[in-house]
This record gives sequence, C-alpha cells and structure tokens, in this order.
Amino acid sequence: QVQLVESGGGLVQPGGSLRLSCAASGSSFSMYVMGWYRHTPGKQRELVAAISTTDGSTNYADSVKGRFTISRDNAKNTVFLQMNSLKPEDTADYYCNARHMIYASFNYWGKGTLVTVSS
Repeated sequence: QVQLVESGGGLVQPGGSLRLSCAASGSSFSMYVMGWYRHTPGKQRELVAAISTTDGSTNYADSVKGRFTISRDNAKNTVFLQMNSLKPEDTADYYCNARHMIYASFNYWGKGTLVTVSS
C-alpha cells in the first residue's frame, strides 16, 4: 500500500512558477513509476509528466514541454513537478500517481492539489 500526499499548489500569476511535491509513504518507492496528472471540470484527466523508476527517463504532455520538469528523490520518497511560465490554461487540480513497474494493479493516487493561474 502506498499513500501519496501532494503539496505546493496555490494561486500564481501568469508567467509565474510553482513547485509541486508528492510525498509517498510505504515501501519500495523506487519500484514505482511516478506521474503527475491534472483535471479540469468538464475535461478528462490528462497525464502531465511521468518519470521512470530506474534510468529517470521522463515524458511530458506536449502542452507543458519546455515549461515543466518532473524529478524524483528516491531517498526521500518524493516526486516533484517544477512548473514555470505558467499559463491560465494550466489551472487544474493536480494529482500524483504511483504505478508499480511490474504489478500494474498496484496503482495509487493522491487527493490532489489545486493550481490556479490568474491575474
């Protein structure tokens, strides 16, 4: 069982930056592919960024490439999402996800943190 707790959301002006954190409890954090998703009412939840377990390879939604950076600290069981050059369309609830690299049914979600980009 893995529990995920997001933090770092808030209100920011367009062009600003925020850093989201997701702290994971439980064992074997390094065995989980970690991802950030976002959801806006009326739209489907979308993958923003993900980072692998071993080589640290990453992938991003086209809409955030060059602006967002995902990273992880396996020693601290934490994954981060650095968000720069924020736009109003980035406004959403952001969710942390952990998916086991072998047992895909071991799939966990945090409760989310709200990011609002507005002047």
